[in-house]
Amino acid sequence: MNERLRSSPAVRRFRRGASILPSLFTTGNLFLGFWSIIRTLEGRFDLAAALVGGSIVLDMLDGRIARLTGTSSEFGAQLDSLADAVSFGVAPALLAFRWALDELPRVGWLAAFWFAMCGVLRLARFNVQRNVTDMRFFVGLPIPAAAGQVATLVYCLPDPVTDRVQALGVLAGTVVVGTLMVSTLRYRSFKGIDLRARRSYINVLGIAGLFLLVAVHPEVSLLSLASLYTLSGPTGYLVGLLRRRSDPPPAVVTGPAH
Repeated sequence: MNERLRSSPAVRRFRRGASILPSLFTTGNLFLGFWSIIRTLEGRFDLAAALVGGSIVLDMLDGRIARLTGTSSEFGAQLDSLADAVSFGVAPALLAFRWALDELPRVGWLAAFWFAMCGVLRLARFNVQRNVTDMRFFVGLPIPAAAGQVATLVYCLPDPVTDRVQALGVLAGTVVVGTLMVSTLRYRSFKGIDLRARRSYINVLGIAGLFLLVAVHPEVSLLSLASLYTLSGPTGYLVGLLRRRSDPPPAVVTGPAH
């Protein structure tokens, strides 16, 4: 009976329709990323940053919808990576360049290119390792988080940077964030959060608190959250290094004297 129901025309039509949903979200991600590029070229940096944020939201949804509907595929994974390369690699790199790095014409475009290149390398490494790594952690800063770091900074301070000292600070930050993407530092993926668990109300309250904070102070709270996540990788590495150094050395067992 169940086998007959699963093979019925209505169920097959539903599966075909459901298989399109993740690709629609991925296409929306690409659309917002391209729109962000257009707004950056027009000098609308605040809107461009917000569009990158919208791309991040759609990117978070497409994979979850694919897993929920059982429509994950290699085609969808490759399409997602190509869209991410535009929305989270090219778009934030161009945004950073037009917003601040244009004041440093000799090295500014190189820093923007470094960000975009590291983002593409990060995506390529993720595609190769996605089935062999611990799903609780990402290796290197995820490219949506790196794009979010740039976008939230511009969203918080949308006026173009005209001071060379400040532009140098943005340049250093852009290079560092790009380097973190291709590093081997571990970042939590939060894929292990189960809202159906016994103590899930704690997670729900935490998520509700974050939404409330963003609603009250969107610019500062989004920048703070993005910065905390970006710094969590180096911080976790340093804490682990200090713990290993503080651990007592293993006891040396000596045999009986002969």
